[in-house]
Amino acid sequence: MRNLWIFLNRYNAFFFFIIFFTIALVLTVKNNIYQQSATVNSTNQVVGTAYENLNVLRKYVNLGQVNDSLAKENARLATEIFALKHVDSAKNTVVVDTVTNYQYTYLAARVIKNSITLRNNIITINKGSLDGIKTGMAVIAGSKGVVGFVRDVSEHLATIQSLLHKDTKISVNIKKNNALGSLVWGERNFNFRKAYVKDVPNQYKINLRDTIVTSGFGSFPPGIPVGRISNTGIATGDNFLTIEIDLFTDFDGLQYVYVIKDKLALEEKALEAKIPHE
Repeated sequence: MRNLWIFLNRYNAFFFFIIFFTIALVLTVKNNIYQQSATVNSTNQVVGTAYENLNVLRKYVNLGQVNDSLAKENARLATEIFALKHVDSAKNTVVVDTVTNYQYTYLAARVIKNSITLRNNIITINKGSLDGIKTGMAVIAGSKGVVGFVRDVSEHLATIQSLLHKDTKISVNIKKNNALGSLVWGERNFNFRKAYVKDVPNQYKINLRDTIVTSGFGSFPPGIPVGRISNTGIATGDNFLTIEIDLFTDFDGLQYVYVIKDKLALEEKALEAKIPHE
């Protein structure tokens, strides 16, 4: 207390100046219309600028929620678009406005961990069994690009065996002529922008920049763009070609993916399990 009194006594002139200056300022503003108007305008400008900056900060903080919402909407639209594109024209088909009648539905998920520099790369997403995720489901990166297959699932999370993995193989074809092949990352390949299509019959005419799409054999729906041919001349010494392609999927910047739920997957597996293997 004694030190406080010494401090106030030493700087009493300064504190008196602040007190009288404040009183004079208040009296001036209250009794003069011009100063009052100027003060109000200045205050409004400062407050307006502060609120504007606060709104910018709030929008930035909410970007994650906005992105999640957009990803969910994209998944819903992708489900409807795919169903409309693959209506069986040989039947009298009625498109019902409910996703329960679609064979394929899309679930948006956010990538929380990703690797691209290993030989066997794994991706972790923020959806799990409580969201209907199951092992073996196909995963894509929006309207263009495949990602891989669901590998392991917990209640709230799941891992994806990336295309950038030595054991990943996806059935694809060349869009213009339906020539079948198997999409793999390739041995000794560490370029996350390139992959290879193996076992393509060499009687087909193939050109640079031809588009590769999923064939529909397996977990992926047909017609999903995968990449473009960048090298057609990789000979294997037999009746098949190996083709190098530029991938559409940007694995380095992957933030959201779409897990594909196939309504007929279990039924198909159960039926195929009855086929004798000789």
